[in-house]
Amino acid sequence: MRKEYSFKKGVRGRFYRPNKLQKTIRLDPDVLNFYVELAKTEGIPYQTLIGLTLRKFAQDGGVLTIASRGVKTPLPSKKRKPGAA
Repeated sequence: MRKEYSFKKGVRGRFYRPNKLQKTIRLDPDVLNFYVELAKTEGIPYQTLIGLTLRKFAQDGGVLTIASRGVKTPLPSKKRKPGAA
């Protein structure tokens, strides 16, 4: 082992990957086929495409309109603990 190492050519964050959770969800075959085909067209994995879709939905406020009921259902807001900043 060397006493000192040079990191002059090092790249910050090169091996960093954000944490992902593995969770099983059930999708209708037509929905899955839609994402698989769209992912092929875009050249990205279909799981990534589904994740991007869900992220966009959540960032846009997460309001879901159910056509048969005409009801808008917002995502529940995160409740803050008393005294938390």
